Amino acid sequence: MTDGRTRIPSLGPRGEGWVAAQVVLFIVIAGFGVRDLQGRGLGAGLPMIVPAAGLALAAVGLVLAVRAIRDLGRSLSPFPRPLQGATLVDTGAYQFVRHPIYTGLLLAAAGWSLAAGSSWAAASSLALFAVLDAKSRREEAWLTETFAGYPAYRARTKRLIPFVY
Repeated sequence: MTDGRTRIPSLGPRGEGWVAAQVVLFIVIAGFGVRDLQGRGLGAGLPMIVPAAGLALAAVGLVLAVRAIRDLGRSLSPFPRPLQGATLVDTGAYQFVRHPIYTGLLLAAAGWSLAAGSSWAAASSLALFAVLDAKSRREEAWLTETFAGYPAYRARTKRLIPFVY
């Protein structure tokens, strides 16, 4: 079901379908990475700098996601529909991108793909980007309905990649 503000479907009253899709993709990315690590070893024969950079990227992504979770505090929900009584957070990690948890998860997925040397995990990470981008659009329609200040925040802050997108 969609509303008049976006063509992105809700996938449940709170957006449960979006969460299910991202969880499935996390499992797929992890599984492909583990499979390729077991079959070929760390980095799959790539120069050691590649898996090392991948592990560093994954660590940075996880730190960013944890920081953004802390910044949300009581407004945190896994679902794209804002919680009743939530407040708009535009400080901390949220001053750089509107969806820093998603950015962190995408960095972690990309880093894991590099560390494992897994092209299948990398392709699944691109699918995760598409899902999180669509989920963020659905979420933003609800955030706009909920918070009067959201349009101004949206105008001054990029969605997922600082200064770019």
